[in-house]
Amino acid sequence: MGRPSKALLTRERIARAALQVVDEEGSGGLTMRALAERLGVRAASLYNHIESKDALVDTVSELVNGEIDHTPLGDADWRSGLAAYARGYRAVFLRHPNAVSLLARRRVEADNALRGYDALLALLGRAGLGPADAAEVAAALDFLVLGSALETFTAGFTREPAAYRPRYPALADALDDSFARGGGETGLDDRGFELGLRLLVDGVELRTR
Repeated sequence: MGRPSKALLTRERIARAALQVVDEEGSGGLTMRALAERLGVRAASLYNHIESKDALVDTVSELVNGEIDHTPLGDADWRSGLAAYARGYRAVFLRHPNAVSLLARRRVEADNALRGYDALLALLGRAGLGPADAAEVAAALDFLVLGSALETFTAGFTREPAAYRPRYPALADALDDSFARGGGETGLDDRGFELGLRLLVDGVELRTR
């Protein structure tokens, strides 16, 4: 028998193509028809592997969550482990910012995501937090990471700092001084995230005293 002219469909291949659609076109562009066109098949063929659009989003969630490195959560130093995990978590969603709106409000069902939260809560427990406090810190970390991936503070200000000065002098001064610190287009956003992360880690330490 000759080889098939097209690569066979698999659940993983479909999920990866779906993530590409989301990355390139946003969550609104993810339809079974658009996905089928990308894969060069008929939409009906997808249902042999993915039973519904909802199930498709679940496979995308599994794929994205699979990119998050949970290894730092086993670090003996909870402070460095928590910080490294948060940076890696953010890096994944900076690669896939359109996935934030697609996944953020969904139920957490993927095993790799559940294992990640379990490891995070265990680390916070080792830091000395009780279960309820640990849950609040985990929620705060999600807000910080996903919010920073979804929104860019810097891109909201499209004028040169001097153009804001006549009516908004404090804003102009802040932008001027921040841009002088360097880091290019993402410098202010990255420093804002690092500040939030530092305050979060310090806050955990204060709660454990």
